[in-house]
Amino acid sequence: MIVLKATQDKVLSALQSVAGIVERRHTLPILANVMIRKTGGQVQLTTSDLEIQIRTTAELDGDAGNFTTTVGARKLIDILRSMPNDQTVSLESAQNKLILKGGKSRFTLQTLPAEDFPLVQEATSFGPSFSVPQKVLKELLHQVSFAMAVHDIRYYLNGILFVAEGKQLSLVATDGHRLAFSSATLDVEVPKQEVILPRKTVLEMQRLLSDKEGAIEMQFAGNQAKFSFEGMEFVTKLVEGKFPDYNRVIPKNHKNIITLGRVPLLASLQRTAILTSDKFKGVRLNIEPGTLRVASNNAEQEEAVDELDIDYGGDSIEIGFNVTYLIDALANMNQDMVKIELADSNSSALLTIPDDAAFKYVVMPMRI
Repeated sequence: MIVLKATQDKVLSALQSVAGIVERRHTLPILANVMIRKTGGQVQLTTSDLEIQIRTTAELDGDAGNFTTTVGARKLIDILRSMPNDQTVSLESAQNKLILKGGKSRFTLQTLPAEDFPLVQEATSFGPSFSVPQKVLKELLHQVSFAMAVHDIRYYLNGILFVAEGKQLSLVATDGHRLAFSSATLDVEVPKQEVILPRKTVLEMQRLLSDKEGAIEMQFAGNQAKFSFEGMEFVTKLVEGKFPDYNRVIPKNHKNIITLGRVPLLASLQRTAILTSDKFKGVRLNIEPGTLRVASNNAEQEEAVDELDIDYGGDSIEIGFNVTYLIDALANMNQDMVKIELADSNSSALLTIPDDAAFKYVVMPMRI
């Protein structure tokens, strides 16, 4: 039976959209496979890592009838990548094997039975669904994901907090040293829902989301989230735990405010960062009326100093920061100007975008 027959690029793009979560080494060999389910002219591709499940449906011709099997996802992708884009390829089933044909090439692949494939058990009841344009969610994730923790013992920090309430969707990420907050307006009012999406899910979502206006629909359950967009369905387990109260972390009423160009500040920090050491990424900021001085030094007693002219008439402050935390935030913004609010040398700084309350970035000072 011909399971599917289409051009290489069409089959490859459908496979690549679901294969991001497939890991090469698994205790369960079948998790390295993609499940192919054919129903009439439609082919459904599903992958799982026991915590995340991605499914897409594509129109890929073939013989009429129903058929289901699983086959190695990476192998299939590697073979398809080696073929020309416009070449017609077909996948045929024959005695527990799949035969991939394209031009004069032929590959016989081993399969594993579909009934052994561990699908993620979907939650029985999800909360109300709501949607935002894909490009909006992609931008929100981009603005906060760099502040997620990596392998933190406080596992609830290894992800992003989603808060939907009223007509607002807010995303928050923190690693304990810095915090990024971003929000967007929803079309509908929703009851308050808070969930923590795991780091792997966040990275996969960023890979899959496009800059299109098309909507992505979201639904949250007690221990699961479900996203639907462009013929794809993405189900993920959530991180259990209590996320820190981010409202208490975001400073209010800092009296010293500097507004300056984002690009010149980023360039200055990148220059001074060259003379920081790998272990100690500290830079000193000296803020005085009219001048911002950025300085760093290292164990070899080398020093870098850079000055920027600023429109500022507040207190003189000397404050230290991990330069990576400042560079990350500035590099992930695309606005021309950035606003920095400070209280003194011991309080955390707040970075925002002028005239835009939707983005906030808090960074703790460090002793230098």
